[in-house]
Amino acid sequence: MEDRGESFVAVRRISQGFERGNSTCHSSSEVMAGSTAWLGRGLSCVCAQGTDIDTRPSFDVTPAQEECLQKLQNRIDVAYDGSIPEHQEALRALWKAAFPVEELHGLISEQWKDMGWQGKDPSTDFRGAGFISLENLLYFARNFPKSFQDLLQKQEGDRALWEYPFAVAGVNITFMLIQILDIEAIKPRNLVGATFLKFLAENESAFDLLYCITFKLMDHQWLAMHASYMDFNTVMKSTRRQIERELLEENIKRLEDLPSYRLLN
Repeated sequence: MEDRGESFVAVRRISQGFERGNSTCHSSSEVMAGSTAWLGRGLSCVCAQGTDIDTRPSFDVTPAQEECLQKLQNRIDVAYDGSIPEHQEALRALWKAAFPVEELHGLISEQWKDMGWQGKDPSTDFRGAGFISLENLLYFARNFPKSFQDLLQKQEGDRALWEYPFAVAGVNITFMLIQILDIEAIKPRNLVGATFLKFLAENESAFDLLYCITFKLMDHQWLAMHASYMDFNTVMKSTRRQIERELLEENIKRLEDLPSYRLLN
């Protein structure tokens, strides 16, 4: 496979004063070259690749779509903050959903490595995609618990000796979707983003649902490609291309119509 070799996860950082259109968002994000947050050794986010997307004209949106987009943008602007009780409780809830019979010893614990975080403090990994990446994992665990556990425990298929870390991969998927859907733009600048807004206007949880579909698709691609740890880039690129193709299929009226939705249990 291609893209083998030592690599890192170069992802967006939470920055101050980033402008979205004419409004200033005080904790938004941007893709930085040479100034990044790191999610983990060996897993490079394939979303921050150079494209000509910024030179394309924006697509018009309806008032309802604009309102839904703003709400989603507000979500992605929230950085994970371990001092906020709501964030602490969400992290505890994620552990409970992942390991319902195992007591968590603390928000900073070596136990978190069992879920696929880099170290004993998951908050360091959330810097890559913010609080929404935790919300995405929780949504997955609560709405598709069988698929969530299958991926967490690597229960399906002929697995590699060196597998991708579940939690860190999940944060990468959140970031990838933000990029390919062009969520941070004041209006979508690509057809994929414009198409997604139609789904978002009809289902406020569309981003979370698409996250679950994409995560399951990524694992499906991983198995089909007989991938191992250093093939993560290749698998993510394949997943990105597939999800973009499916979103643009003419017969897709809702996210549940995506062919990859059928992968979810």
